Amino acid sequence: MFELLRNHRRWMQFILLILIVPSFFLVGIQGYESFIRREPELATVAGQPITRSEFDMAHRNQLEQFRQRLGSQFDPALVDTPAMREQLLNQLIDQRLLAQVAIDNRFSVSDGTLRNTIAAIPQVQDNGRFSPERYRQVLAAQGMTPTSFEAGLRRDLAVGRVLEPINQSAGAPDAVVASLESALTQQRTVQLRRFAAADYRAQVSVSPEDIQTWYDGNKQQLTVPEQVTAQYLVLDEAAATQGVQVKEEDIASYYEQNKNRFGQPERRRASHIMIELPAGASEDARKAAHAKAEALAKQAAADPAQFAELARANSQDAGSAGKGGDLGWLAPGMLAGPLEKSVFGLAKDQVSGVVESPSGLHIVKVTEIQPAAIKPLAEVRDEITAEIRKQIAATRFSEMATKLTEIVYDQRDSLQPAADALGLKLRTASGITREGLLPADQAGADAAASGPDAQLLDNPRVRQALFSPDVLRDKQNSGVIELSPDTMLAVRVAQVQPEHVPPLDKVSANIRERLLDERAAEAARKAGTAALDGWKADPATLPEGFGASAVVSRQQPGQLSQDVLNAAMRLPAEPLPAYAGVNDGNDYVVVRLDKVEAGASEASARDLLARQLGAAWGQAEDAAVLKVLREQYQVKILPEAASALQGQDQSAG
Repeated sequence: MFELLRNHRRWMQFILLILIVPSFFLVGIQGYESFIRREPELATVAGQPITRSEFDMAHRNQLEQFRQRLGSQFDPALVDTPAMREQLLNQLIDQRLLAQVAIDNRFSVSDGTLRNTIAAIPQVQDNGRFSPERYRQVLAAQGMTPTSFEAGLRRDLAVGRVLEPINQSAGAPDAVVASLESALTQQRTVQLRRFAAADYRAQVSVSPEDIQTWYDGNKQQLTVPEQVTAQYLVLDEAAATQGVQVKEEDIASYYEQNKNRFGQPERRRASHIMIELPAGASEDARKAAHAKAEALAKQAAADPAQFAELARANSQDAGSAGKGGDLGWLAPGMLAGPLEKSVFGLAKDQVSGVVESPSGLHIVKVTEIQPAAIKPLAEVRDEITAEIRKQIAATRFSEMATKLTEIVYDQRDSLQPAADALGLKLRTASGITREGLLPADQAGADAAASGPDAQLLDNPRVRQALFSPDVLRDKQNSGVIELSPDTMLAVRVAQVQPEHVPPLDKVSANIRERLLDERAAEAARKAGTAALDGWKADPATLPEGFGASAVVSRQQPGQLSQDVLNAAMRLPAEPLPAYAGVNDGNDYVVVRLDKVEAGASEASARDLLARQLGAAWGQAEDAAVLKVLREQYQVKILPEAASALQGQDQSAG
């Protein structure tokens, strides 16, 4: 057969051509391109694509960074949203765009700039100076070579030069800074009149028909999401220490082996006279200092009782001279070499000779000695017992964790065998959803939100495990979830309650309270606006019912809520007095403005404000430049991006 093909190769090529060419006319060349399955393209920059695989890689890196930063609180549902994915795609587009601009404009970075940038990286420095050895070690740990790292850094620095002129010149105009500073520091004297909704609650009513009408028109708001009732086991330090007994002989043995932990070493109180002797002193200066110290040492030794007076008059240690040279209580290891040897070698009230240290020359006197002491066993029994129990618990915890892992995997349809084998209590909690824990009034009995383990069950990793296919659909045990080094959980779905709207009788009381609140708030608003209209008509007269005057500013709002403060600060400065009304929760508040005064801020605060505004201004200018560059380089977001932004798998469909 193969011999035939070799001998008639030209004929076979002709036959294949006849078979293939008509198929082009039938399905088209584009059909062959789609057959090859080209990489999906999400966007193009100057005709160059950003592919789905590039986006997916960046997306995985981003999620991993969130996971490392948030630890056990990492919840993909909160950070992996369409808005976050859209932001990521725009970042990739901007990076590609700036790189293309840098290439087109031949932006480059000199070798000197590259060297200086690398040398300034703290991780590659040793004692503040660039270390070639550490540089290579750091790169090797990241799986990189100096050549590849420097090429990437040179490219990044070149790209950074695209927006560098904008960033260097960015700064908010002085007039803008001054205007904002004035708005932040301006002080206003106001009085408030509150129309509280609670005062009008008795004047409104809600009928059963009102409740039914609201229920029929707002079922969307009443919808309770899919929830599960979970069985779970908690393995923690309390579980591992349960039933642990500590023997008396173990306590005694521990005490004997660790006596140094339960005692206090010998301490001494000392005083000194110090004569300064700089490290670079000349020979003459050294001789003079030693002569002075020797003379003082002789005086002190001749009359130790006068040591404090000698220290006050002659010691050059400003910290202790005024206290007669007193250094306080000293323990072994607190002083250096010769000084420590001298202090712990003297008897009480004995004076040393001249002792030299890096700080100068010293004459030392020991004033008190407190001998080493060991606490009796009776005083430290509880401490030792707790320590031994903790050590036993650590060993038991490790053993129990291993056993728990084995059992929950071996018997996937129940947690009871693991509970029985380890002596753990099988617990139950309801009202757990994908997004969190339902309030107790919605969850019913054993509500997780009101239980002692609410924080554990609301952990994103626990909720993610409960709603994984095997656990949710097949009612199998989850794996062991390690929430912290000393806390582990295993969970199982006992019951699933689908998304539903509660019947009217279950929610009518809540609806009634809601309608009463709304109608009382509306009555308060109507009363407040009617009074406000009258006060505006006669602003000069101070009406009754207003509270005491208060001076407020945007930086110092006092007791004002944000809505009330905004109303007060937005009133025109003239004519005065002026009035404004605003809803404050269910209440209605009327603000009377009596006085407006210019404020002032310190120079440091003004400089900080200018820097903050400059940074914001620079970001706005960067965004404007990127918008223009996107148009110039014909950036297009392609239809394929929609599925990526929604988080759909590219193999779907």
